[in-house]
Amino acid sequence: MREYLLTLCITAAVTYLLTGPVRKFAIVAGAMPEIRARDVHREPTPRLGGIAMFFGLCAGLLVADHLTNLNQVFETSNEPRALLSGAALIWLIGVLDDKFEIDALIKLGGQMIAAGVMVVQGLTILWLPVPGVGSVALTQWQGTLLTVALVVITINAVNFVDGLDGLAAGMVCIAATAFFLYAYRIWYSYGVEAAAPATLFSAILMGMCLGFLPHNMHPARIFMGDSGSMLIGLVLAAGAISITGQVDPDALNLYVGSEKEAVHQTVPVYIPLLLPLTIIAVPAADLILAIVRRTWRGQSPFAADRGHLHHRLLEIGHSHSRAVLIMYFWSALIAFGALAYSVNSASMWIVLGVVFLSAIGLALLLLPRFTPRAPRWMERFVPPRYRRRGGVVALSPDASTPASAAEQPASVAHENRTPVVSGVAGVNGATAIGPRSRLAERGRAGTR
Repeated sequence: MREYLLTLCITAAVTYLLTGPVRKFAIVAGAMPEIRARDVHREPTPRLGGIAMFFGLCAGLLVADHLTNLNQVFETSNEPRALLSGAALIWLIGVLDDKFEIDALIKLGGQMIAAGVMVVQGLTILWLPVPGVGSVALTQWQGTLLTVALVVITINAVNFVDGLDGLAAGMVCIAATAFFLYAYRIWYSYGVEAAAPATLFSAILMGMCLGFLPHNMHPARIFMGDSGSMLIGLVLAAGAISITGQVDPDALNLYVGSEKEAVHQTVPVYIPLLLPLTIIAVPAADLILAIVRRTWRGQSPFAADRGHLHHRLLEIGHSHSRAVLIMYFWSALIAFGALAYSVNSASMWIVLGVVFLSAIGLALLLLPRFTPRAPRWMERFVPPRYRRRGGVVALSPDASTPASAAEQPASVAHENRTPVVSGVAGVNGATAIGPRSRLAERGRAGTR
């Protein structure tokens, strides 16, 4: 565990330290596209954050290769090299798209080629555990097609959800955490060495996301762009392919009997990871809804619009930060609920806990105007937006106008607020609903 944590910390540190220079490079290179109709930010923001994430991936693999226990992963398996090859290709395509806006079909072809590169080097699905049947061996073509489809779907699911500051990185980090706990349990508790590459991939993926998040939280100073979203989607898919399609269920030795019985008994363990779409269920649902919505309108499935789940959260009145936290909540609930079910499927408390937390999540969706207030004794320790507002308006020396907009009550500040037109420069980190800035005179338009 210590070596995995060291790899995670090195990956996060390299990603964090490189993101600042990458931001300056993106500004100089002109990787700051104009505001589009579907964007929720209000001023041009540099992309190419995937450059720092890719070098974080390289640093994590390099450190792991020089650690005593993790070095065995590189000696006994070619999967880390396969991941690096596919990641380099998909990252290069993403960098070109962030700078030159390449065609969607070209990106789709690049995603399929990157998946094919990993398949050629051995990172592919060899068999599938099917309940009631056993391990079903796949032919070379079946394994290749299933692997490519899984990689492409996961990449686009993550790419589609990358619409708010910190959303994609946070959701993938949550999924990678649940994935790491599952893979580490299979590798350490049951001694299945085939699960070691997936454990390493998930630890590195957590470091990439954690290192980038401080720069990407609202208001974001840099976006990961397609170079980052496609990269983390590919790494997540690679881990799922590694542990789902190459770990023999009978190697767990959980139950004595036939392989058919072993697979049937370990269904709670394998079903959550049969496809990574159950781990990133929210992005996958967003992807499916987007395809259906655009096809129904007669548009291309790759046509951009403002109908994603995070856009709808903003439209019903949630602020930028609250919409992101709600998406985090649902991702964590699904990911860790599946993880808990895989550990003990017979516990009714797990089902009741998931149902209870789902009810809380639904209540949060219906309370877009609710703003939590801290107790008075904690007000000096929390941000100003969580403090109680007084009802007295401080007047300026002429006793005719308030001294400043920051001292006005919320209702007065809202009436005197000047609307900000989308695309106006100088409004950093504003949402599609209105500006959400730390400057007091702009009020709290993002929460309305």
